[in-house]
Amino acid sequence: MKDNKRILIVIESIDVNDSSASKVNIGLIKNLVTIGYNVSVLHYTRRPASIDGVHCIPIKELKFNVSYVLSRVRRLTLRHFKIDIFKRVDAVFGFSFSFYNDSKSIAKAVRKHYSNEALVITLSKGASFRTHHALLRLPNLYGKWMAYVHDPYPFHFYPRPYNWIEDGYKSKERFFKDVSEKAEHSAFPSLMLRDWMGSYFPNFLKTGIVVPHQHLMGSFVDEVKIPHYLKSNYFSILHAGNLMKQRPPIGLIEGYVMFLKRCPDAESNSQLVLLGRASDYEQLLLEYASNISQLYYSHGNVPYHEASIVQNNVSVNIILESKSEISPFLPGKFPHCVFANKPILALGPFYSETKRLLGENYPYWSEVDDIERIASLLGRLYNEWKIDKENFKLNRPDLEGYVSVKFLESQFQNIFQNVN
Repeated sequence: MKDNKRILIVIESIDVNDSSASKVNIGLIKNLVTIGYNVSVLHYTRRPASIDGVHCIPIKELKFNVSYVLSRVRRLTLRHFKIDIFKRVDAVFGFSFSFYNDSKSIAKAVRKHYSNEALVITLSKGASFRTHHALLRLPNLYGKWMAYVHDPYPFHFYPRPYNWIEDGYKSKERFFKDVSEKAEHSAFPSLMLRDWMGSYFPNFLKTGIVVPHQHLMGSFVDEVKIPHYLKSNYFSILHAGNLMKQRPPIGLIEGYVMFLKRCPDAESNSQLVLLGRASDYEQLLLEYASNISQLYYSHGNVPYHEASIVQNNVSVNIILESKSEISPFLPGKFPHCVFANKPILALGPFYSETKRLLGENYPYWSEVDDIERIASLLGRLYNEWKIDKENFKLNRPDLEGYVSVKFLESQFQNIFQNVN
């Protein structure tokens, strides 16, 4: 039956190293192929890229039209004169000329390459939903369209402390209201995000299913050498991922320092590793690193394969979220942390998708700024690690099934039962 079910995926990027969104999107594509669906991918990656075993078609940018010319005028004046002459245009229309031209380019490619697939899935990246905007131009595909929503949109619908008002926010609201009402199906990486977005756009509650971020299979971690900074036989604690302004690492680091004071023997056999960009905390992290010999900071992003092998060889993986009342996001690294099979130290709000999935009684959770509790949890983890390093694991086959093909297959079987 699945052999007759063909899927067209429309995506902005299939470059695994450019963002966490691209990583989880590629994981979804690969797992759909693993299940047995016939998948074709239209992608707007701005460099040559491919996915092994998947038919990938690059989307060509439309040029020499009004939107393209005006977008280039804007870019040149901003670069050479530091003046944004079209800023007010964004405030009125909600989007830039570049956005509109990208949307037209993607829509044209879908018209050209759509071949009566049973389902058309639009995947987004970061704060951009260009592929969704493009599908709104194609009413004939609404009945086969699944809009995947990985984060809240627009920005003022984010929970605090992320929320802020963008230029043209009303236009963005109208755009996403259209997405919620025109797409026959919608999908979200977390149950909490579906309910959160459904509170603003109620039709998502009718059309929305949960398709968790997928573990990226075939990541070749065995072919990469363990980096020099990861010390063998150490109690190693890792946070991999960008430390945005809303994700302060101070509680974690101060908690680690307190843990060292309470467990002096850990000073010679433990380390805290931070991999990823931290523009808002760069100077602070450099100061910490100069004073704490056990702290390693990468000074920026590391390649995906390197981060993967570190995740698989540390003692504890950290999921660090914002200081907030609620976090409806499923972090992109969640499935990779689950399959690394190391205990997860979850730092975030009480109401969060990560905490919901780990379970009400999961012991290793703390608010992001609770230094005392973080230190206590690190001490507990350290003592358990010392007792039995070989069996110091997460051991959650239920979560492994949830973020891999098992749950994905059941969700798509239900979708295809309702596809025209």
